[in-house]
Amino acid sequence: MTGKQDQNLTGVEMFGKIRKAAVRLCGTSRRDAGMVTSEYAMGIVAAVGFAVLLYEVVSSGQVRAELAAIVKKALSARM
Repeated sequence: MTGKQDQNLTGVEMFGKIRKAAVRLCGTSRRDAGMVTSEYAMGIVAAVGFAVLLYEVVSSGQVRAELAAIVKKALSARM
């Protein structure tokens, strides 16, 4: 029913039509429920991998010496 026919619906008929549309929409949104969890899992794995890589770079001897030099220079700067 479309157009002018929608104006002649009773309250019960309109409720039924709205309910069918809501059920149809809920059915389509539930199809992605498992996919969201796997996307979060992949994001967490990637973040942990990046964190480990960053930790290894920052804790290496050369980077540690450079960071110490930067901190020492910043602390000895005159204001």
